[in-house]
Amino acid sequence: MKNTISDLLTAALAQACASGELPEVTAPEFVVEKTKQADHGDLASNLAMQLARPCKKNPRQIAEALVAQLDTAGGVIERTEIAGPGFINFFLKPAAWLAVLPQILASGETFGQGDAGAGQKVLVEFVSANPTGPLHVGHGRGAVLGDTLARLLEFSGFEAPREYYLNDAGNQMATLGKSVLVRARQLKGSDEPFPDNHYKGEYIKDLAAELLATPQGAGLLDMPEAEAVSLAADWAGAGILTGIKDDLAAFKVNIQSYFSERSLVGGGAVERAFEALSQRGLLYESEGALWFKATEFGDEKDRVVKRSNGEITYFASDIAYHLDKFNRGFTGLIDVWGADHHGYVPRVKAALAGLGREPDELTVVLVQMVNLLRNGEPVAMSTRGGEFVTLREVVDEVGSDSARFLFLTRRSDAQLDFDLEVAKAQSMDNPVFYVQYAHTRVKSILRKAAEQGVALPDPAATDLSPLSGEAEVALARRLAEFPELVQGAALALEPHRVTYYLHELAGAFHSYYNACHVLVEDPALSAARLVLVLAVGRVLANGLGLLGVSAPEKM
Repeated sequence: MKNTISDLLTAALAQACASGELPEVTAPEFVVEKTKQADHGDLASNLAMQLARPCKKNPRQIAEALVAQLDTAGGVIERTEIAGPGFINFFLKPAAWLAVLPQILASGETFGQGDAGAGQKVLVEFVSANPTGPLHVGHGRGAVLGDTLARLLEFSGFEAPREYYLNDAGNQMATLGKSVLVRARQLKGSDEPFPDNHYKGEYIKDLAAELLATPQGAGLLDMPEAEAVSLAADWAGAGILTGIKDDLAAFKVNIQSYFSERSLVGGGAVERAFEALSQRGLLYESEGALWFKATEFGDEKDRVVKRSNGEITYFASDIAYHLDKFNRGFTGLIDVWGADHHGYVPRVKAALAGLGREPDELTVVLVQMVNLLRNGEPVAMSTRGGEFVTLREVVDEVGSDSARFLFLTRRSDAQLDFDLEVAKAQSMDNPVFYVQYAHTRVKSILRKAAEQGVALPDPAATDLSPLSGEAEVALARRLAEFPELVQGAALALEPHRVTYYLHELAGAFHSYYNACHVLVEDPALSAARLVLVLAVGRVLANGLGLLGVSAPEKM
């Protein structure tokens, strides 16, 4: 509808210029937006104020000239009103909103789809947890965020594959191997103490027992230390990664590629990145280490990329990894990181600038912590003791639908309270149940219509004028907002906008359902209401699908 009004305003400007009411000008950038108060109309535009300087006229005079041309333009405007310094407020005819209903049903699963991305290739990298343990509940929030961002971007015309960066090189893998090795020795009777700074979870004991039962683990305890640690690390890492993939699949998260840091380093990508930075004079040696001149690009200090002992840093691998992404043809990068990595953003952007890229080509979405609760009380966890609630435990207890929806009910940079009992509740207090129940009510109405022998109407041929009630027009107006809502959520990288929208739409439909009978004696009114109900169901299903949440027919 905003596009329709924008087109009408542009046409009105051309007519006003042609008639001499306004001087010949090129249409400036202007907005048409939803009004904040209902008594100000449905939509408002600032075009008259944007024209004040080029037309050298008072904005209210310009607005009057535009409105005079709008009186005969289109068929959607009921009346206009000039407000304040020159805003044009539009009060639209109910038919303008009701016209979207057959459009929704004709578009079906593609309603809301856009082309804002114009085929741009954007890589969404998320989760990327070290393959040293199972995913915990905090990883779940980042997982659903990244997956839903990719869904929204694809629906808005982008190519948006999903990638998981495997930190499978470096000290953490050696620590994993040593942790498994020590547990294996203890299982065989050794009283060797377990190192304080190693992985203590029960899963390490399970991995050790499983490894000992394999042919390759039979001689583990007789191997030289370094060889045993390496074998245990590789074996445990592969097993943990398989578990991670299984957990993500259960959470309806589809990762297209798993990119190995080990392959990056082994393939010479880090050295090539060093060479590129060196050619630009951005590396120097000091205290035996190799440094990147990050301060030249806004970072607070220069950064080490190779330590004095010859080991490359995580930062060096990240530089090479992001350069590799661009070399694969991606024009935009989206990284989903934990909020504790906020200080890492400037240095990565500095490295990209040093490599000749625009820092804004990388967008980092930060994800805040999850406070896990049960009936309002915190669930006890101890990182030091290796005790944590895994993502799989949460999904198994509350279901993928509830977990995904609840993780997306707040902005990613705001802390989230996740109550397990609320997530399981089959009540209106559970946000996902509230929305899904609205969809099942749609299906219930359709089943009842079939039982009564009422045929579903052809939306394109149905007279919608009987939908004159305020609640009905308001529902249609809310449905019409869906495409813009989706595009806005995609471009702003804020999928919580979709959950908010669906919750509001569900609330409006629940109120309508309780106040109005759909299947009434008047066949024309019944047919029109059925079209409205079908459109509500379609938008609910499309929105839930973008979140990776099911739209059930019965609950």
